[in-house]
Amino acid sequence: MYAWLVLLMTSFLAACSPVAVLNALTPGAGVTEVADRSYAVGPRHGVDLYAPDPVRPGAPIVVFFYGGGWEDGDRGMYRFVGATLAANGIVAVIPDYRVYPEARFPDFIEDGARAVAWARTHGAAYGGDPKLLFLMGHSAGAQIATLLSLDRSWLAEVGMDPDRDIAGTIGLAGPYDFLPLESPTLKAIFGPPGDWPRSQPINYVTPGAPPMFLGAAARDSSVEPGNTERLAARLRASGDTVVERIYQLVGHRTLIGAFAPSLTLLAPVRADVLRFVAQRSAVVDGG
Repeated sequence: MYAWLVLLMTSFLAACSPVAVLNALTPGAGVTEVADRSYAVGPRHGVDLYAPDPVRPGAPIVVFFYGGGWEDGDRGMYRFVGATLAANGIVAVIPDYRVYPEARFPDFIEDGARAVAWARTHGAAYGGDPKLLFLMGHSAGAQIATLLSLDRSWLAEVGMDPDRDIAGTIGLAGPYDFLPLESPTLKAIFGPPGDWPRSQPINYVTPGAPPMFLGAAARDSSVEPGNTERLAARLRASGDTVVERIYQLVGHRTLIGAFAPSLTLLAPVRADVLRFVAQRSAVVDGG
């Protein structure tokens, strides 16, 4: 019965505009939405913020990076993520970032670092606690979130240290260990082969990395779930904290879709992410 329900809901999403449906079905009660702020000068440097209403002092801050193959995406598509986080007591920040062909690696990583610094500074105005700063991403956005968390050089450029300033990182269906590159587009995005290792989050795992939640879809045909399994294994071998989840009944897009209140039956992604944020926040507050 459950499998049939998943199939029905997945077919429904495929037949219409999935993002429009999820955004329309995500309530706005108890949420303040602040749109069109800028974290840097130039195009694709806008940011939307979602906060609990009324303000909850000491709330965690989550910066969410969407996917799109480093070629596509728009922060407005992910209202369902921001509003869902805010409705559960979290200040959510969703930035745009530069994409191919206008940009190439590491432009979008540099943008991500600037957006994180903006969230840390401005989230407090909406009740966010800078000590409880989390990075979250789906697909290409998960690569951005985890690389910022593991390669200290990017956040160092904005005066931050992930080991000190990031309370935890959440990666959903992320590419973390995706060499060699075969696609001509990916080769163009990531430059000469000698530069490819710099783009791989798995290459920067060291003891003391921020705790991570890594989720993947067993039916993912876009990003091999082995990316998640290999990064999780490397983190464990390094003595770092990692929670790994493989969701059996969803694919690449429905994994993040299941975060929306209307699709939680597809997989317990939302509950798992909220639990991780709450648990890590309690550790930081208690420490």
